[in-house]
Amino acid sequence: MPVPKRKTSKSRKNKRSAGKKAIVLNFSKCPTCSAPAQAHAVCNECGHYKGVKVLRTKTDRLYERNKVRQAASQANSSKEVQEVSAESKEK
Repeated sequence: MPVPKRKTSKSRKNKRSAGKKAIVLNFSKCPTCSAPAQAHAVCNECGHYKGVKVLRTKTDRLYERNKVRQAASQANSSKEVQEVSAESKEK
């Protein structure tokens, strides 16, 4: 089994762990929604970066899905009204 020829010095030993430190993230306020956001990054809450919308957020997707569902339900209700009126005209 290999054995080291010399003792590892303190400086050599400590150099190994020099890069293992905790990184502290800097947070600032988002200018559009005032939520805490990481500096120089897109806001997770509103999807804005430097005042420009760059991401579709979860609330945006839910809002769009709701609009599609409402349009579909209105189309279905108008078809039902037309069918009922057509049936009443036949009688």
